Amino acid sequence: MGSSQTFTIKYVIQAKFDIEGVVEKPDVIGAVFGQTEGLFGPELDLRELQKSGRIGRIEIELHSKNDQTTGTITIPTSLDRVSTALIASSIESINRVGPCAAKVSLEKIEDVREARRKTIIDRAKEILHKWTIESMPSVDEVFKEVSETLKIGKVLKYGSEELPAGPEIEKAKEIIVVEGRADIINLMRCGILNTIALEGAKVPEAIKKLCKEKEATALLDGDRGGDLILKELLQVTDVKYVGRAPRGKEIEECNCKEVFEALEAKVAIEDLYKPRKEARQKVEVPKEFVDTTKALEGTLEAVLLNEKLEQVERLPVSQLAEKLQEIEGIDTVIFDGIITQRIVDVANEKSIKRIIASRKSEAVKPSLTVQLMTFSEIMAG
Repeated sequence: MGSSQTFTIKYVIQAKFDIEGVVEKPDVIGAVFGQTEGLFGPELDLRELQKSGRIGRIEIELHSKNDQTTGTITIPTSLDRVSTALIASSIESINRVGPCAAKVSLEKIEDVREARRKTIIDRAKEILHKWTIESMPSVDEVFKEVSETLKIGKVLKYGSEELPAGPEIEKAKEIIVVEGRADIINLMRCGILNTIALEGAKVPEAIKKLCKEKEATALLDGDRGGDLILKELLQVTDVKYVGRAPRGKEIEECNCKEVFEALEAKVAIEDLYKPRKEARQKVEVPKEFVDTTKALEGTLEAVLLNEKLEQVERLPVSQLAEKLQEIEGIDTVIFDGIITQRIVDVANEKSIKRIIASRKSEAVKPSLTVQLMTFSEIMAG
């Protein structure tokens, strides 16, 4: 079955049931498989179809009250329309669950492909609209293009190491430390002249000295290189703040709006790891996290929760990264697997606040926006 199942599913059968008595999910599952077995030969036997991946995981939801049990049966299928209809009618033929009389009736058969087509068309409209707007040159871009020849020639060489710098580096009380000469040029186009570049992974002595004398902000690329340079700066300089380009972009690629947004969103170094330290000192874990963690251990499955901590979806871990790229409104992801950098990056893009998993890869870098926790931390909290 695995991850290929999601891509081949065509229809979803949804049926409701009423049972005269109190039963549990295994009883309903047993009735579904037992009372449909052999009706139309092995070609339409539910067990065989599930083994071959032609029907997905059968989901049962039920509620018991006043000696009555009601609920729903959901069956995803990649069969053709005729076979799917036969499966649906077979489910309706169930008349007992355990020792109790039961009535099952079909609510609907949903065409998954039709819903997907609508989603794709709606997304295509959004892409076209955004593309049309972004392809029109802004006043900012026109100004940058006209003034480029005037400002490129003003990059200075600072100190004995001849580091690229803006013309106001000497007299400014506040400076901005960037990675390279191209970043200096781009910031100058935006009117930012109090800049100096590292020009390499090793921090030059001139920048160490400047960071002691002036209030320094590191403005770094939103990639792995920027992460490594930040670690180096924190170890050997007195830099006060850090700002980052949007994830996956470099400062030299940013337009002026993105540059100013990165500077406005800068974080004080003293506050950078404070939330994480406080979280380690006192972890208040909602009951929903503990219950979901216990339910997921050993399943290789993931659960997505909204901001009310309500379950939105449950799916195999192998499909998690792709699903997160498609879905909106997710607050917390809990899964029986390893937190990877890919998962963290997608969560950051989707404004997901929290990831909880059985383990975390050592290669994952700290995130300022996504809280990363393990099952052991949840259980300990």
